[in-house]
Amino acid sequence: MHFLTLADLSADSCHNLIERAVELKRQLKERGSSPQTLADKSILLLFEKPSTRTRLSFEIGISQMGGNAIFISGQDSQMTRGESIRDTARIISSMADGMMIRNNSHTNMQEFANNSQVPIINGLSSDFHPCQLLADLTTYYELRGSIAGKKVVWCGDGNNMCNSYIEAASIMGFNLVVAAPEEYLPPAELLEKYSSSVTVTQDIESAISDAALVSTDVWVSMGDKDADSKREILKPFQVTSELLDKAADDVLFMHCLPAKEGEEIEVGLLDDKRSAVWTQAENRLHAQKALLELLFSPSN
Repeated sequence: MHFLTLADLSADSCHNLIERAVELKRQLKERGSSPQTLADKSILLLFEKPSTRTRLSFEIGISQMGGNAIFISGQDSQMTRGESIRDTARIISSMADGMMIRNNSHTNMQEFANNSQVPIINGLSSDFHPCQLLADLTTYYELRGSIAGKKVVWCGDGNNMCNSYIEAASIMGFNLVVAAPEEYLPPAELLEKYSSSVTVTQDIESAISDAALVSTDVWVSMGDKDADSKREILKPFQVTSELLDKAADDVLFMHCLPAKEGEEIEVGLLDDKRSAVWTQAENRLHAQKALLELLFSPSN
């Protein structure tokens, strides 16, 4: 089984994984230990893009579960000298027990999966960021309970994070409102596929009204062109404390980090009493351990 998008999980599997993540977090804090599901297993971590949270959470999580994490940067592999993804995937999967990849192209991610004999995990691609969504969903469940039936708002750029929120809405049964400018909407085919659980608006105040969860991301991602014009277009979609006042009384604010204060969020919002950002970041570790357990437990 590969994990390239949230759609690779059934609704039951996703619910169970989130509950398991909270349980693994509790076990670690109370007992200081984790199940040794990855004992004698080696997981390759291939990074074509820089990372803080993804690398730390996977390396530490694999270690806590008894496994061996092997880091390779994009510059370290023979792909920089023209070796094909097909050949690279075949070689790696003949030695490693699994791969986590963070790259620029979801098409390349899929090609890795098509040619690998071991599980591939999407640590971020151009189109999706499913591991981050597992952490977000775990955080909401841990702090507020079930997200089913809740109003969730995505503000700003319709990027890979937004795409994963769209998939999550269908799987987890919440109502997603994407507040984004026409120029930076998520892909039309994705909106059409999940139209029963997603709506789009340019009215951010109306979107946030009574929201249970508000989430956003940086406006200018790695590799984006025309950064200045993009910032200008997205300026009306900045999340502020005043905007959060229009949401539900128990609203949670999330940001996948790193954040650019003064752009997609006002200065100080990360430490607002409604912010769950630091719990959300920590939960990358626990949600990914639950995912690794799902993928590598002996019964699978």
